[in-house]
Amino acid sequence: QVQLVESGGGLVQAGGSLRLSCAASGRTFSSRAMGWLRQAPGKEREFAGGIKFGGSTFHADSVKGRFTISRDNAKNMLYLQMNSLKPEDTAVYYCAVKDRPFGEVTRDRVDYDYWGQGTQVTVSA
Repeated sequence: QVQLVESGGGLVQAGGSLRLSCAASGRTFSSRAMGWLRQAPGKEREFAGGIKFGGSTFHADSVKGRFTISRDNAKNMLYLQMNSLKPEDTAVYYCAVKDRPFGEVTRDRVDYDYWGQGTQVTVSA
């Protein structure tokens, strides 16, 4: 049974940093694209960052230069380092996997097959 479990969320002041982690179990995802998507209250779930099996990364324009996605295939882990946080970054952050071998990172949430339960990130002004 596949499980994705996020951790590392919390309350932080604007300008602060957080590091999100996602632990995958039940299968190895080393050949799959993985991503972080986020959903703010009253808004659609949106792409924040993605990483291919080989390590190529992609970030949304809204977080580029502030967030960095990374993965450790040996540990079956996904990370999101978030720096210079802004109040508009407040959202529930979800870890997700596209279950296609050697697939590309995509920004559409419907392309992702497995999801974690989410972790809340709140940035105060």
